[in-house]
Amino acid sequence: MQGFSMKTSHLVCLVLLPVLSQARVTTFSQCPAFFVDGQSPTILQDPGNNNRYQQICQCLLDQNDKPLYFYATLYDTQNKIPVYSAYNLSHADIDREDRWYVEPQLDGGSYECMGEENQIPIANRGQRQALNEDYFGSGYDKGHLFPVYHTSSSSAMLATSTLTNAAPQDPTFNRGRWRVHENAMVELARDCLRAFMVTGVVPGNTVIGNGVRVAKYYWSAICCLEKEGRHSQAFIGPDNNGQVQGLSVKELDARLSGLNHFNTAFTVFGERC
Repeated sequence: MQGFSMKTSHLVCLVLLPVLSQARVTTFSQCPAFFVDGQSPTILQDPGNNNRYQQICQCLLDQNDKPLYFYATLYDTQNKIPVYSAYNLSHADIDREDRWYVEPQLDGGSYECMGEENQIPIANRGQRQALNEDYFGSGYDKGHLFPVYHTSSSSAMLATSTLTNAAPQDPTFNRGRWRVHENAMVELARDCLRAFMVTGVVPGNTVIGNGVRVAKYYWSAICCLEKEGRHSQAFIGPDNNGQVQGLSVKELDARLSGLNHFNTAFTVFGERC
């Protein structure tokens, strides 16, 4: 599909929702709205560990304990980082609140929503997911896949601050060229009737804390729905010069499919965008 130019229009702010608790592990069948035509990117499989890759529909509970879904994440419990997060891009100026949650169910907790580490049995904490302490003194940032800058409500902002939506990221890249890229995506999406985003990581060889894999590359793809059709663009970085490269989504698919880590044909949007 063809690329598209930057245009200007107004984004609609979402109504703020009451926040009581966060995220539950389920299948993507609960949150198809974050995928183009309801179809997710490739869901990785590990023949030696059927429970390695977990599909998470990230949500908050309203005051009636009804789940309100904000995005979807495929999580790698072996490397303890996400494979990708998929969401609808919608920006507004939101005050950031720096708190981080874990997913108790991944480590045998009985609490059905995302919460605090103390909701996981002590012996199980950190077995299948990253903890805050893994980042202490590591020199790496908690790099959001679904970033705060791509949200338009306080509830959505809070929903991004989960360790299942973050990977260790070089702080220079995170606060530099990747932040510039995230800002540029908002401009790119201004004239979209709807903007579907998928952001993912490619694990490197470095490990921090208790086996949390550092991201070697970050990648993203956008599908813009406009009156005249659908347009897509992809990005990956850092390159050898620390920059973010633009490429077609098909080129990104080919690069990800060629990785030993994925070990399968990978597609972000398929033929849908």
